[in-house]
Parts: sequence; C-alpha cells; structure tokens
Amino acid sequence: MRNSILLSSLTLLAQSFALQAAEPVKSASAIFAGGCFWCVEADFEKLAGVLSAESGYTGGARPQPSYEQVSAGTTGHAEAVRVVYDPSKISYNQLLDYFWHHVDPTVKNRQFCDIGSQYRTAIYWQSEVERKAAEASRDALLKSGKLTQIHTEIVAASAFYPAEEYHQDYYRKNPLRYSFYRHNCGRDARLQQIWGDK
Repeated sequence: MRNSILLSSLTLLAQSFALQAAEPVKSASAIFAGGCFWCVEADFEKLAGVLSAESGYTGGARPQPSYEQVSAGTTGHAEAVRVVYDPSKISYNQLLDYFWHHVDPTVKNRQFCDIGSQYRTAIYWQSEVERKAAEASRDALLKSGKLTQIHTEIVAASAFYPAEEYHQDYYRKNPLRYSFYRHNCGRDARLQQIWGDK
C-alpha cells in the first residue's frame, strides 16, 4: 500500500514538473528608438533577461514602410527596436536605465553620425505604467545633474513594422561591416564621454 501511495506521489510530482517545463516563459515587450537599429538591437540582445530584439520602424503615419522610405526621412517613422523580455528576470525600469546609457539623449533628431528625425531617440510606452516609469526615469536623470537637457521623446506606441529580414541580427550576419560602421560612427566614443564606464 505504501509503495502504491509513494509511486502515485512520484508520478504526480513528475507530471507537475513536466507541466511547468512545458509552460512558455511569460514575456512582455518594450519599444525604443536610439538611432541605428542595428546597434540598439545588438546592445539589448546582450542584456540578461532579454529574450529577443527586433529591428523595425514606428512613430510615423505611412503603413508598411520600406528601409529606403524611412531612411529618406519622409515617413515620420524612426528606426526602432521592439524588445521582448522576461519580467521575472528584468524589469521595465531596468530596461529604461539600460536604454538611457546606450543613447545620446542630449541631441535632437540625430544619433552620432546619423542625422534626421528617423534617427531620433524615443521611448514608446504601451501602458500608463510604462509612461509614468519613462517620465520618472527622464526626470531623475535631469534632477541628477548628469544631463542638462534631454530630447528623447516619450510618446504612446503606435504600429510597429518589422524591418526587412537582412536588417535583423545584422551584427551577427555581418560582424565586420557592423563593427566598422559602429566604430566609424563614433557611437561608443560618445557614450563613453556622456556616461563613463557605466
């Protein structure tokens, strides 16, 4: 009898573990614009708790824009990245902090060597909780005295259009070209000037 009870308990325990293992990871998303989406995607995919990052276009009115249209600066869209993350491992506030330290928020309608509204910095909030968190993080930066001005937009998210496949994971597909671009654009040198080693 005891053996039968023990076997039943072990079976139930094994089934419970199997169900837990089969449950998908709960995820959330956040949308940021920080200039060249190759760089923003690469930066976020290094962050623990981030499941994926996808390059795309958002913030404009033109549906299904192409890279050529967005890069011409006539669509109103910005190059942006949709970050999918595990909220049990990283919070939205931590994503915000990471975002600020990987962009130059002191300039308007440009990032590093890329100039135009399509390269603006922005936080696209998807809920009131995100809006308040984004505004609080901006205000805290200004209050800290680290930055005297911030041009990063904090606006409601609109349709996000994934970029063409050749842009996705560009830093992995074309590591030499990516590294050459990032270095020549002066991104890391300027980030070092603003933020130091953080």
